[in-house]
Amino acid sequence: MKKFSQYLPKNVSPKYHDNIVTFEVAPNDILNIAHVLHTDKGLNLKLLDCTDNRKADGCFKILYIFGVPKENIFIVPYVCVKEGDSFVSITSETQAASYYERKVQSLFGLKVTGISDNRPLLLHENWPDGQYPLRKDFKYTTRPKVASGTYEYQRVDGDGIYEIPVGPIHAGIIEPGHFRFSMAGESIMLLEARLGYVHKGSEKLFEQLSLDGKVKLSERISGDSTFSHSLAFCQAIESLAGLKVPSRAQYLRVIYSELERLANHFGDIGMIMLDTGFSFGGINGQRLREIVMRRNKQLTGSRFLRSVNTIGGVTKDIDADQIKNLLAELESVELDFSEVIAIANNSASFLDRVKTTGKLPHDVAVDYGVVGVAGRAVGLKNDVRVDYPYAAYPELSKFDIASEKTGDVQARFNIRVKEVYSSLAIIKNALKTIPGGQVKAKSSSVNLTPDSISISCVEGWRGEIIYTVITDSKGEIDRVMVRDPSFINWQVVGFCGPGNIVPDFPLINKSFNLSYTGHDV
Repeated sequence: MKKFSQYLPKNVSPKYHDNIVTFEVAPNDILNIAHVLHTDKGLNLKLLDCTDNRKADGCFKILYIFGVPKENIFIVPYVCVKEGDSFVSITSETQAASYYERKVQSLFGLKVTGISDNRPLLLHENWPDGQYPLRKDFKYTTRPKVASGTYEYQRVDGDGIYEIPVGPIHAGIIEPGHFRFSMAGESIMLLEARLGYVHKGSEKLFEQLSLDGKVKLSERISGDSTFSHSLAFCQAIESLAGLKVPSRAQYLRVIYSELERLANHFGDIGMIMLDTGFSFGGINGQRLREIVMRRNKQLTGSRFLRSVNTIGGVTKDIDADQIKNLLAELESVELDFSEVIAIANNSASFLDRVKTTGKLPHDVAVDYGVVGVAGRAVGLKNDVRVDYPYAAYPELSKFDIASEKTGDVQARFNIRVKEVYSSLAIIKNALKTIPGGQVKAKSSSVNLTPDSISISCVEGWRGEIIYTVITDSKGEIDRVMVRDPSFINWQVVGFCGPGNIVPDFPLINKSFNLSYTGHDV
């Protein structure tokens, strides 16, 4: 309890849940609490969300989750808001709260005072007023009547200013998202992204499914992050159930996580080069990605590592011959990749297209709590594998968090390159030191602690994935909160537009390569 004490205000009644402390504060005090935790103590806001506790406590609870890196603990003040009341925005302390607050306003119907942007999030203008899908009395099977509202985009006024709308349907096979450019000649003055077109009610669906169904659902939040999402969910459940995951399974979780990271980074590195017209790099990026995807299939039966994570461990082991073959293939891939990158770094045309393009200002990244590749590209050295270590990462040799400073496309490209080498080293180390034993906990029963909360963080290939699971008085799962890194980082893509031209946007967008469905959940 001592490790929590410096973060707790006076006159609160804390409740401890393993590495988490929760405590209620008066609604008018939350802004001051946020100031102390974020500004004075330097803690980042990890998540802000809501639970519908009207039946048990007569109110909604707004949870503010702050993380303490290296100590791997979470400070969670919350406020109780009765139906019809409002809660105070904390965006004056951290802009990272803005999207969360809009989400709560849209999906729970609670008003936020002091927020600068009151536009709906995730739910579009064809969704009727007064229908709030994350309230407990909203049935999942409800099909609301189609409404006819409006959405006000940001505007730039002035002579010669014109707009270019792009999407939501695109020429490629990417998911839908709308981008609106305000232009002065060829220069972008304002870029605004609007998502929500693939909002599918996943958090509501988590309330309906069996535990096995919930694991499968977590794998489908963002398909290219199948393993990382399911790992985050499984870890949250294991914590609530007090399940000890075997050491071998923890090593396998690291290996599969890094294989997922490798495949996606190879693909992105290739696509960034392809979007500059550097076809050699694009083709080789996809070729290297395919090598990893085929290896995933050989090891687990799934190119995307589906049905590999399970509560208590993993379903797929790796035998001695597979370890030997994978080590040999990784050596070959690393040599191959190094040759491709050496050629790219000697291409003047490629470097000219990525340098200074789509720069993300450092202060914007800090204000919005940007995570993952985009954050590390401006010098924010945050990585869950180091700050909130999980699985077997604490037992493997330490690695440096990749970092760049310029925040442009080249910096995001370089971060991925560095992380490829890091992932290769981590996998090889894990394969050489993996202990023997079982790959799943012996106990098959999963009994969750009642009236409790669990927070699980995983460093997905895009950045930090968070699952928060809350149980009711019977030990049943009452709420699953999901936060993909794309939910955070989509907010700042627009800041990379001004000063560039429209043909730069596909390259800028690809250098972030955020998930539409991961944002829309």
